[in-house]
Amino acid sequence: MTETTPPMTYARYLALDELLDCQHPQSELDDEMLFIIIHQTKELWLKQIIRELRLAKEQVQADALVPAYKALARVSRIQAVMTLSWDVLSTMTPSDYSRFRHVLGPSSGFQSDQFRTVEYMLGLKDSGFLKYQDDRPDARVAMHAALHAPSIWDDAIAAAARAGLPIPAEVLGRDVSQPYTAHAGVEAAFLAVYREPERYWELYQLAEKLVDLDDAMATWRHKHVVTVERVIGGKRGTGGTAGVSYLQSTLAKRAFPELWSLRTML
Repeated sequence: MTETTPPMTYARYLALDELLDCQHPQSELDDEMLFIIIHQTKELWLKQIIRELRLAKEQVQADALVPAYKALARVSRIQAVMTLSWDVLSTMTPSDYSRFRHVLGPSSGFQSDQFRTVEYMLGLKDSGFLKYQDDRPDARVAMHAALHAPSIWDDAIAAAARAGLPIPAEVLGRDVSQPYTAHAGVEAAFLAVYREPERYWELYQLAEKLVDLDDAMATWRHKHVVTVERVIGGKRGTGGTAGVSYLQSTLAKRAFPELWSLRTML
């Protein structure tokens, strides 16, 4: 700090003036401001989740599995906070929302590039979402990179192979831009991990940290469905989505399917 540089303040450090000037409701209704703040806050949390997942992926790729636990645990805690925010949004009644819903136009959370990037990083790949970023080239580039990079499940499977577990070659050499399909060979390998946790302790703990993420994502999706149904019922969503029926169709998604199916075999 030079003599001409003022001392750091809370507001300057957090860029509060810029941050608090980022809300631009299209109506004068208090409920619209709540709607904006909740969704902006979620995008900030998604930004942090992406950072943590990048770190965890680098660590898993380097076989530093124990250090990766911290970032993964942090992600699951952030997911829990995001899920709780639905309780705040549900204080808005259908009548409240209907008064400003028209100002949203065709915009929809369906279009969130950061949420789709998180899905891609977990292994839920669907290139169809790239089209929603045609007007945001930087966001599209980030999504495209995540789509074509190994997911954290691909990284975990590769780590298991390096640990001596018999992972099928077709899984290790698959096209990682395509949706992951559960494989019996991967299930068998991780079943061995769960049957001998002391022998494969680091992989065992990594697997459980990943299950935490899948569990938290399923909880978030369920609460999303309930909140949307509470606010708009069976109406179509903004942006042309099917609303509740579409959200319900996502409830069964699992990023790490073998970590769920192997439980039946134990």
